[in-house]
Amino acid sequence: MVISGLKLKTSVVAFFAAVPFLAFANSSQDTVAGHAEPQSAVAHESHEAGHGHEAASPKEKINAHIVHHLQDSHEFIFFSNEETGEHYGFPLPVILVDNGLKVFSSSKFEHGEKVAEVDGNHYKLFHGKIYKTDAAGDLKLDAHGHPTVEKAVDFSITKNVFSLLLTSILIFILFAGLAKTYKNGANNLPKGFGRVLEPLVIYVRDEIARPNIGEAKYKKFMPYLLTVFFLIWILNLIGLTPLGINVTGNIAITLCLALFTFFITQFSANKEYWGHIFWMPGVHPIMKVILAPIEVLGIFTKPFSLMIRLFANITAGHTVVMGLIAIVFLLKDKLTVGGSVGVSMGLTLFIMIIELLVAFLQAFIFTMLSSLFIGMAVQEHHHEDHGHHEEEVNDEIPVI
Repeated sequence: MVISGLKLKTSVVAFFAAVPFLAFANSSQDTVAGHAEPQSAVAHESHEAGHGHEAASPKEKINAHIVHHLQDSHEFIFFSNEETGEHYGFPLPVILVDNGLKVFSSSKFEHGEKVAEVDGNHYKLFHGKIYKTDAAGDLKLDAHGHPTVEKAVDFSITKNVFSLLLTSILIFILFAGLAKTYKNGANNLPKGFGRVLEPLVIYVRDEIARPNIGEAKYKKFMPYLLTVFFLIWILNLIGLTPLGINVTGNIAITLCLALFTFFITQFSANKEYWGHIFWMPGVHPIMKVILAPIEVLGIFTKPFSLMIRLFANITAGHTVVMGLIAIVFLLKDKLTVGGSVGVSMGLTLFIMIIELLVAFLQAFIFTMLSSLFIGMAVQEHHHEDHGHHEEEVNDEIPVI
């Protein structure tokens, strides 16, 4: 089925327009009726265990909100009303493997305040993890506040998974349109957002892939380099929106991306690459024995650096932005509401501009280093006879 550009744009707009109408709100009356403890005490059991049931300070609330923003979850919550206990957002599907497949909506957990009953089994959401429990929701916490009950095998569509799927579909649609343009004619000019994609594709090809991998083999790895560049870039941009998405700040995601680069590099490597690692040419045999373990270690430190660099930079950026927004609540008594809002907006705007640069820069660095590692593994190294080469150079030197 062929979808025209107008219908496609209309469908995308209609989807995003319909999202707010999917919002759900759970009133405080329903929450209290299903659970005897206050909402704050249930949502932060481990925190309250060490501090009693005292009201959380603004600083503690802000820290908890930042941690919640950085973590993955089984639902989207755009904002909450503390006075009424209502949460506005939409649930995501929960998929568990526990003596069969269990599929249900995360709204059954009531934001972690209730126990979900599915086919006679009971499950409780605790700090983003789903545990098997009884009807009372007893997790049998140990002295450190950690559950000792069995954890369910979770394949749920979480917030990060949903964002990844949505971004992947968006990338597929954008590049399908760009490919269709070239298919109709090699000299056709892209239309719409394709005019933004084309120079970026050329940039990845001419400034990243060709110089690092080489003219002979760069085309083989272009699909992966383009995919990882645009995936990271778009996810970073979505993470700057108020949707509360932090996909590239999740170390499991950056680990997966780094592993892709690792496996592509190792399985594409030629014999010269492995020869340089295990028996480096041109050095003394004793040094070869010393350098071999270091080179083997380097095989694993390269993807590790990719994983940590992306994770640390994006997480730090999100934390700084959330901390600057918190100035509105922390300093409103000293700076007044107007002053705190002005300071917060000024600093946040400055950091957001930097984060837009960081969003592109991190995608560029990950793609650049991936292409560099792949290029080191696939390029042919020509070893010339140094003595013969020296004679040729001497012959070229004119005798005065």
